Amino acid sequence: MKDRRAFSPEFKCEAAGLVVDSGYSITQASEAMGVGKTAMQRWVHQLIRERGGATPVAGKALTPEQQRIQELEAYIRKIEREKNILKEATALLMSESFTR
Repeated sequence: MKDRRAFSPEFKCEAAGLVVDSGYSITQASEAMGVGKTAMQRWVHQLIRERGGATPVAGKALTPEQQRIQELEAYIRKIEREKNILKEATALLMSESFTR
């Protein structure tokens, strides 16, 4: 069984950029970068979508801008969770103070 290789978002962006920016075919780019055609196709489609403003729902973004958006969205989710915890703790403390 083959080991699955992992590629950084920067590598994927550079590889897909060969097709999107430099005029390589998917076959040429995949051979030049030593990756499969299917992976290259996914990366090219993802790069095009990201440059169009779409943030990937699953997986790591390729472009620095979309990576930053993902980081900020994760930070917002964390803050929302913390805010909800504080609300619940405050409500609990308030209910205890009224029962005394």
